Amino acid sequence: MSEDLGLTNQPISDLFEHPNDPDQWLDLALNEDQLKQFKESGYLHGIKILNPEQIKTLGEQLHEMVDPHHQGNEYFYEYHSNESEDPDTAIFHALGAWRVRTAFHDILWSPAFLVSAFQLLGNNFRLFHDQLFSKPAKHGGVVAWHQDYSYWTWTTPMDHLTCWIGLDDVDRENGCMYYIPKSHKWGLLEKESLTGDMDAIREKLTPEQVADFDNKIPVEMNAGEASFHHPLLMHGSYENRSDRKRRATLINVFSDGVISNRDNDGSNAPGADNYPRVPRGEKMGGSYYPLLVDAEKTFAQIKGKLPTIKDL
Repeated sequence: MSEDLGLTNQPISDLFEHPNDPDQWLDLALNEDQLKQFKESGYLHGIKILNPEQIKTLGEQLHEMVDPHHQGNEYFYEYHSNESEDPDTAIFHALGAWRVRTAFHDILWSPAFLVSAFQLLGNNFRLFHDQLFSKPAKHGGVVAWHQDYSYWTWTTPMDHLTCWIGLDDVDRENGCMYYIPKSHKWGLLEKESLTGDMDAIREKLTPEQVADFDNKIPVEMNAGEASFHHPLLMHGSYENRSDRKRRATLINVFSDGVISNRDNDGSNAPGADNYPRVPRGEKMGGSYYPLLVDAEKTFAQIKGKLPTIKDL
C-alpha cells in the first residue's frame, strides 16, 4: 500500500517555496478593490497561483491519477473516471488528491493561495477537501449550475471558500466556468445532480433570479490562474467541444472553528461517509482537516499589513 500523504500536515517538497522577505508576501496580496469586488459580486478571478514548473508537475501527476489503477487510489474520498450523466460526454472528477500525490498535497501551502484565501475569509482556515476535474477534448461534459454549500450542509456555520485553479488555458470553447454575479445573496437553494441537467436548478428559482442568468460571466483564464468564489455563488460550466483538454484542481477550505453538523445516521450528509468522520457538534479538525493558516505564525512577518474582507 502506498503512503497516505494526508498524515503529513506540512509541505513535503520544495515545489511551493515560501518567501523569506516580507515584501514578497505583500506582493502576493489582494488589494482593497479586489476585496470589494468579492464582497459585492461573490467572486474574484485571474489571480496567478502557479508558475510553469508547477503547472507541468501537477499536470503530469494528474495524468497518472486518471488511471483508476494508479497507486494510492484507495485514499480518494470520491473517484469517478466518468461522472457525466450524458452517455455522449465524459468528465473525470475526484476528491482527495492531496492524500495521493506530492504536488497536489503541497499546493495547499502555495503562498499565493494562502494569502488570497486568508484575505477573502478574514480568518485562520483549514482544508475541507480538494477536487480534480478533467474534461477531455471534443466531448467533455457539463458541471450543472449549483451552489457549493448545498453539498456541504453537514458542516456549520457556512464560512467556506472555493479556489478553482486552471491547469490549462480555459475559455468558452473548452468549457470554462461561468458565474452569476451577486447570486451569493440569493440564500441557500436545494442541490441538484452535479453532472446532470445543466439547467435543472432554474426550476427552483424566482423569475428575477432566472433573469440574472442573462448576466452570466465566463471565467476565462490562463493556465496557472485561479478564481475564488463564495459558497453560495451560482456557478457551472458547459461542455468542452474544442480540440483542447480542460483540467483544473480545486481547494475547498473553511474557517477554523467550523463544526460537524452530520446527523448520526448520515441522512443529511450523502457522500460524507467517505470523509474522516467528526461527531456532530465537534470542531472540524485533525490530520485530514489540517490548519493551513494560523495568521500569527504564517504571516508573522507582515502582521497588521494584510487587509482582509473584514476590514471593509
